[in-house]
Amino acid sequence: MTSASSAAENTTGITYASAGVDVEAGDRAVELMKDAVKATHNSSVLGGVGGFAGLYDVSKLLTYKRPLLATSTDGVGTKVAIAQAMDIHDTIGFDLVGMVVDDIVVVGAEPLFMTDYIACGKVVPERIADIVRGIAAACSVAGTALVGGETAEHPGLLGEHEYDVAGAATGVVEADALLGPDRVRAGDVVIGMASSGLHSNGYSLVRRVINHAGWALDRQVSELGRTLGEELLEPTRVYAADCLDLARAFPVSGLSAAPGAVHGFSHVTGGGLAANLARVLPQGLVATVDRATWELPAIFKLVSELGNVPLADLERTLNLGVGMVAIVSPEIADAAVARLNERGLPSWVMGTVAPDSDSIIKSGPDYVQGAKGVDGGAVRLVNAYA
Repeated sequence: MTSASSAAENTTGITYASAGVDVEAGDRAVELMKDAVKATHNSSVLGGVGGFAGLYDVSKLLTYKRPLLATSTDGVGTKVAIAQAMDIHDTIGFDLVGMVVDDIVVVGAEPLFMTDYIACGKVVPERIADIVRGIAAACSVAGTALVGGETAEHPGLLGEHEYDVAGAATGVVEADALLGPDRVRAGDVVIGMASSGLHSNGYSLVRRVINHAGWALDRQVSELGRTLGEELLEPTRVYAADCLDLARAFPVSGLSAAPGAVHGFSHVTGGGLAANLARVLPQGLVATVDRATWELPAIFKLVSELGNVPLADLERTLNLGVGMVAIVSPEIADAAVARLNERGLPSWVMGTVAPDSDSIIKSGPDYVQGAKGVDGGAVRLVNAYA
């Protein structure tokens, strides 16, 4: 049987619209989102929305002695499937921005500007605008300008209601203020900063668990105090402004470790706490993290129980309540925790850094050395969760 569209093509010829791409819908989406994008702009952003390239005036870098540019790119992963199933699209932008800008801030860099990319099966202007409004809102929280983006319609490759998002950001840090393994020393203190929930890592595991349990997204879960879907869609906490505030309040100086200063951060994403913390430690040092210093949030307990997921697998997949870590000199540990808590970010001392030792058991899931191609220090997890 010949379809109506095929019949029309036989009469009028094949057009871009009949191939499934609606240029006018894309234009409407831009109109709906442009005010939200403009709200992230500061005096350094040149031009408006819709140019071929986003322009950012970096004249302030002339005041730097040796400016280092930092860049990062990432996506949201399969959490977009939850947003699509619930038809809620204005929060997924926080997940995208958090995954990108909070990787940059780990080295002490200020994220200056960001761009986004949305691929979809069909441009629904209101849906695309919701996604971008979420990205813009998160950029405002991070103090980052959203200077451009792209929406691509891929009929035949993605379903009508399917989409994926990605983004990239660029930041800057003075070379003398660069944070990382070279600054970390024995005696440093490890501070945990609470996550807002699952963030946007490990959703392949989480979705497999809830599907296995047969739970629907609209199921009310007493332990969570809301529906399962609402919990799974909780936006990623964006730490950039808090981390920069902390680094500026307790700055390093020169190219070595400094007393009374922040020495490094670790963004807890895919791979979990231990693997990501190990990436920012130098060889020869081990961070001992005490699980008893915090309680697992309800969603992580739920995933564990519903799927009978081994603890080791949980710890190398999910953030388990810790979304960002600071490594600071011991002199400022209490003040750093107090400053973060005053900003509304629950934080606590969770461990210390010491020389690695032959007396430490270096096998099993509680000991992680090096991760993601970085042959760095080690992390040892001790005790049970509170």
